[in-house]
Amino acid sequence: METTNGSLNRKLRMALAGGGMGSFIGRVHATAAVLDNRAALVAGALSSNAERSKASAPAYDIAEDRAYGSIHELVEKESALPEDQQIDFVSVATPNHTHFEIAKAAVDAGFNVICDKPMTFDLAQAEELMKAVEASDVVFAVSHNYTGYPLVRQAREMILGGELGEINAIRSNYIQGWLRTRLEGDDHKQAAWRTDPSKSGVAGCFGDIGTHAYNLGRYMTGLLPEEISCHLKVFVEGRALDDYGHAVIRYENGALGTVTASQISHGRENDLFIEVDGTKGALQWRQENPNEMIVRENGKPHQIYTRDPNAPFMNASGAAACRLPSGHPEAFFEAFANVYRFAYDDMVARAAGESFEKRDTIYPNIYDGVEGMFFIEQCVASSKEGGAWLNMKHPAARR
Repeated sequence: METTNGSLNRKLRMALAGGGMGSFIGRVHATAAVLDNRAALVAGALSSNAERSKASAPAYDIAEDRAYGSIHELVEKESALPEDQQIDFVSVATPNHTHFEIAKAAVDAGFNVICDKPMTFDLAQAEELMKAVEASDVVFAVSHNYTGYPLVRQAREMILGGELGEINAIRSNYIQGWLRTRLEGDDHKQAAWRTDPSKSGVAGCFGDIGTHAYNLGRYMTGLLPEEISCHLKVFVEGRALDDYGHAVIRYENGALGTVTASQISHGRENDLFIEVDGTKGALQWRQENPNEMIVRENGKPHQIYTRDPNAPFMNASGAAACRLPSGHPEAFFEAFANVYRFAYDDMVARAAGESFEKRDTIYPNIYDGVEGMFFIEQCVASSKEGGAWLNMKHPAARR
């Protein structure tokens, strides 16, 4: 391998699955992946339609001979290339029902994977994919991109370090309004597949954004869930999947958590926000104002943490996620890029023949992906039983 002292002497070579004409998240992946100049997009299967895939390639500067018509063609032809030319990883940016086939093909071929969330169509696929990753030596990351914000990582280190004391409560919410009307009936591409059970899976709103809210609480606090009770609702007539939902979580340490997700709240955009209450203090962070975090303690003035890599109040994890000096906002693309940035470190270690951590990673991994699918399926099952309390202990949960 082309490595020196644990570093590659070249850029990592990326293939993109999805991202063809009309895609939003594919372009985000492509932008985030190259933000730190550590990777180059060289190949792609950009659409399930071979003709559309090849037609989309020039927009990404992908050469015609590496614009493939399917993931299987991509894996076959890239595997046949000399080792110093073939891709290092595949980024999966397609609708949910295709994630497993693409990711499994890449893992089986020995390529690293960065997969969009939710990781698979259902829990059975997630568990099978986990076994494949465990049997391989690939790096596998899941793009729960909100974990990449500097102040989210600042909060995580503060909480795990005991600065808030014992955690009693987590309130995590993701509120949108874009599906207030049946956009899926107007041939709206993004709405159509997200509201289609054959493409999205058993959940709509809770699978799409409720998973982000749940994951954020797990990531920040490290608390392990024990039981969950959930109510999901379809408010827009004719829609097949939930567009609103509320879950209550009992954690193993006795804490309570709530997850609320909506896609039918007028005027709300991407309002992911979280509050964490501990015995020593509490904090609040909002994705739409990501460079500020409020920390409160009774009897003291409220503290506003700002994203500042050079400030003494920033811990190592928060500072390491920053790219710019204070006052220059970092936001969605940079946070997304932090998932890539830290996964790259492990890809480089793998290329150098060095060991790397698979379970306790700073970026969301295969185990987080499995837990996310378990969360979705248990929420749907609980809701069908009138909010019954169901088990939330999955063996994949990070300890």
